[in-house]
Amino acid sequence: MQREYIARRIEVEGIVQGVGFRPFVYQLANRHNLKGEVLNTSSGVSIHVEGIDKDIESFCRELKKNGPPLAHITYVSDYPEIVKNHDSFLIAGSRPDAYRSVLISPDVSICDDCLKELFDTKDRRFSYPFINCTNCGPRYTIIDDIPYDRPNTSMKHFRMCGKCQAEYDDPGNRRFHAQPNACHDCGPSLTLYDNSKKLIDGKNPVETTASLLRQGFIVAIKGLGGFHLAADAENDKAVCALRKRKAREEKPFAIMSFDLERIKRFAVMEPEEEALLSSYRRPIVLLKKKEPNPLSREVSPKNKYFGTMLPYTPLHYLLMRHDFTALVMTSGNRSEEPISIDNEDAFNRFSDIADFYLTHNRDIYLRSDDSIVKRTAGETRFIRRSRGYVPTPVFLNRTMQPVLACGAELKNTVCITKDDKAFVSQHIGDLENLSTLEFFELTIRHMKRILDVDPQVVACDLHPDYLSTKYALSRKNVKVVRVQHHHAHIAGCMAENMIDGPVIGLAFDGTGYGEDGKIWGGEILITEGSRFTRAAHISYIPMPGSAAAIKEPWRMAASYLYDAFGEEMWGLNIPLLKENGRDKIRFIIDMISKRINSPETSSLGRLFDGISAIIGIRNHVCFEGQAAMELEMLSDESTTETYDYEWISDDNVYKILTAPIIKGIVADVHNGVHPPVIGGKFHGTLIRIFIELCKIIKKDTDIERVALSGGVFQNSILLSGMINALEENGFKVYTHKLVPANDGGISLGQAILAGMDI
Repeated sequence: MQREYIARRIEVEGIVQGVGFRPFVYQLANRHNLKGEVLNTSSGVSIHVEGIDKDIESFCRELKKNGPPLAHITYVSDYPEIVKNHDSFLIAGSRPDAYRSVLISPDVSICDDCLKELFDTKDRRFSYPFINCTNCGPRYTIIDDIPYDRPNTSMKHFRMCGKCQAEYDDPGNRRFHAQPNACHDCGPSLTLYDNSKKLIDGKNPVETTASLLRQGFIVAIKGLGGFHLAADAENDKAVCALRKRKAREEKPFAIMSFDLERIKRFAVMEPEEEALLSSYRRPIVLLKKKEPNPLSREVSPKNKYFGTMLPYTPLHYLLMRHDFTALVMTSGNRSEEPISIDNEDAFNRFSDIADFYLTHNRDIYLRSDDSIVKRTAGETRFIRRSRGYVPTPVFLNRTMQPVLACGAELKNTVCITKDDKAFVSQHIGDLENLSTLEFFELTIRHMKRILDVDPQVVACDLHPDYLSTKYALSRKNVKVVRVQHHHAHIAGCMAENMIDGPVIGLAFDGTGYGEDGKIWGGEILITEGSRFTRAAHISYIPMPGSAAAIKEPWRMAASYLYDAFGEEMWGLNIPLLKENGRDKIRFIIDMISKRINSPETSSLGRLFDGISAIIGIRNHVCFEGQAAMELEMLSDESTTETYDYEWISDDNVYKILTAPIIKGIVADVHNGVHPPVIGGKFHGTLIRIFIELCKIIKKDTDIERVALSGGVFQNSILLSGMINALEENGFKVYTHKLVPANDGGISLGQAILAGMDI
């Protein structure tokens, strides 16, 4: 019996342009003997197919199941169509409005096919450091405008040779419409300079760079989203020199290794971590150290983890094949400044850091730091979401009007909503200087342009002094919505999990401006829609010296001790009082007593800092969160004991008193209990306190859902312990997996709440 000859129209939405989707459809249709056409539209790709019904059914199944590596299908619709008697299947020209709603692919690592060609001596692109195809290479960092065509990218300066153009025009070639397509004859090239801008090598710069790194020199290397500062991770002298020159005293350096086998020389990997390292997104993955290991102790001091990545550009592979166990590949920036993307800028900024510069002549239009992830509680969690993931959107459970959210001050990102998608930017950094503010403003302009939106609603933090808040308030003819910091944290967690309220939200971090003008950070909020109620928080404690107390945890320790013991604290036999001196601490107590520059805080982050100093871990920090991180690193997770704790109810708000915990810890210090045990008991105490409060709130409100957000939840002991204990007590727990729990995810929550306010 002859099967019916029919036609169908298939509309595909998602990341389906600039990723080889049309050639994939073209080849798939021919394989199934179908006629018709495929073209780009304003929302994705439209396919008209004609053929036998069973062949079309097979085509549709495979279309949804086996797309190109970089494609991300979000929606497929299917309609009956009139048979038009096409002679063949072809790739048609795009509709005039084809690029207005297109999703752009992130920058991704070199694919296996290109990698094979890179090391094939018979291939015309052998050792070409910018080899790419439709399935790999730069996207977001080289695009200036839509549509994603070569004239709108930094490749516009390089005219394709005949061979490259032929590949670009051939639907059967994997380089069909690969906008960065190039080769030795027509594309970008490398050059190596010393730090006086003298040309060292323009013929074999990679070979020379590897030799220089072997000799212990520091090299600034221009990559995909900016410069790295590189040094041999086994060379202690080189790593120490990089720390000193970059003024990065103790914060861990990221490292890169050629393959998984080399990583196994210094780190332990679970299968899920191996998969993350090898994925086309190529994030930095936090891996547990193997002891002993061959790397310099200065790579990641006082830390259980190495931040490790595999090569993701052809240049990286060409460099790493020179048998390094690992190279330090830290962001090419000065402390608190954005990563450098311009050759001349790098020469100026790193003149006293880098000995040599390995540069290229392909412009980077938008900087993008490496993403950082960690496996915790069975899931991949972002520490920093940037290269490899941005601008892939967070999909929402509702359609929204365009909103621009300006984020927080630290770990800033911005977010723009469009339809049912939230586009969270790459990591921008700490908005504390002009250069970062300029990057912030550039990112907003760039996102507006490539998303083709001009939001008339702008969201920002309540804090009046944040540069992001000042930017929002300076906008003309827009509606500005100011959002409480911790409310935004919880709203962001709810948005990425596609849930609506009510929830019990646990928002734990270091600093957030509260509705009462005080500094919040240890909060339980009942959140529903655009409203929240503060149900519980850590009791307020003075923060002597304000911002100075963040950099000097001994100040917070003195504040907690004075709150718990009063003048009796002077009789305590603990190292803190001896190390910092009576006069110095008396000055701090006087500040507290006289309320001089001592704002009150309920921050759990500050409590971690204070306890870190009390038990002798850290009196001063070199980077944000260091004291809390080191307390986590040494804590004994097997400890089952806890400290006494107490809360009071004041005007229907539960206030957790810190004095009983502090007294218990001081007693343990006095009795010689080892710090790992004290740390373990402290973590266990926090988990028990917040579980009991959640149970009380559940009884009062019937709410069984809990959302966890805030930078303190980067603490694996606390996050895993809270999830397990909450689930054991019948709660449904929601956590971050798509954006960071820290302030890098706060712009998402701001955007959602502002959208509800329209």
